[in-house]
Amino acid sequence: MSIPFSNTHYRIPQGFGNLLEGLTREILREQPENIPAFAAAYFENLLEKREKTNFDPAEWGTKVDDRFYNNHAFKEHESPENGESAKEKSRGSVKEDETPVTALEPSEEEKEKEENAALKIQAVFRGHLAREEVKKMKSGEPQEEKREENE
Repeated sequence: MSIPFSNTHYRIPQGFGNLLEGLTREILREQPENIPAFAAAYFENLLEKREKTNFDPAEWGTKVDDRFYNNHAFKEHESPENGESAKEKSRGSVKEDETPVTALEPSEEEKEKEENAALKIQAVFRGHLAREEVKKMKSGEPQEEKREENE
């Protein structure tokens, strides 16, 4: 007999997920042999800290989650005409008023750096060509000597 699957999602109390995350983090860090006893000691220690400092990590985590999931700053309200938001309209008007930007001439210091870089590249390439030519000359010399010896 099979068990049918469903799309039901169970809701857990606010802050409980944060408590379990903290417990999981400590279990992975400490790696105790007796996890249930470690969890009991962890929660007792957490209760003592909460009573002494009046700071509840579960409550704090709930507030952080709430702020993350219910952040109204990123929500845009749709305007009734043409489905465009107010921000898109304002962007469009700014684009019409903008003037084209031209590239600035590089400063003297930048020009000097570019020229030095070009000189280095050219010198390295010339050195490469010279080394290649020397290799050709060296590989050609033994062949000429062998020809002379054979004659």
